Amino acid sequence: MLIGVMSDSHDNMSNLAKAVRLFNEGNLRYVLHAGDFTTDATFRVLRDLKAEFIGVFGNNDGGMLTPGDAGPLIIDNQWRTHGRIYRQPHEFTIGNRRFAMIHEHFDVDAIAQSGRCDCLIYGHTHRPEAVVRNGTYVLNPGELCGWLHGSATVAVIDTQSMVARIIGLD
Repeated sequence: MLIGVMSDSHDNMSNLAKAVRLFNEGNLRYVLHAGDFTTDATFRVLRDLKAEFIGVFGNNDGGMLTPGDAGPLIIDNQWRTHGRIYRQPHEFTIGNRRFAMIHEHFDVDAIAQSGRCDCLIYGHTHRPEAVVRNGTYVLNPGELCGWLHGSATVAVIDTQSMVARIIGLD
């Protein structure tokens, strides 16, 4: 199964629309976002996404939650996007693969060494990375916004081979 992965969209609606088209054309069943949406305006673009959506909040998403809000942000009804956004770390299973998703990079090594997931997805650094660490596939799709390093990227991971392609949107 192929899964789309993105992070650090930072309200770049043009690049987000490109990613949604790319993921829709690939008929992907799931799309993951590793945080830093920045505002809920992002969901206006994500409403066109045909895949199920799973995300985590990043360090720039504080305005999207109310204080004390412990549950996931459900975006099914208001935004017509099917999915949820969770506090990090979020662990879940797709098919027979165990995933963990975080935003910041600080716990990447500890989670990879824990053996509790097959694939760890993270963002925050705005730099793409696809490596195996201690038997865990570690993936950072880079920055969707394209503002920090000048190149907008996303990833598509094959859950059978556990290999991802980093795809430029420019």
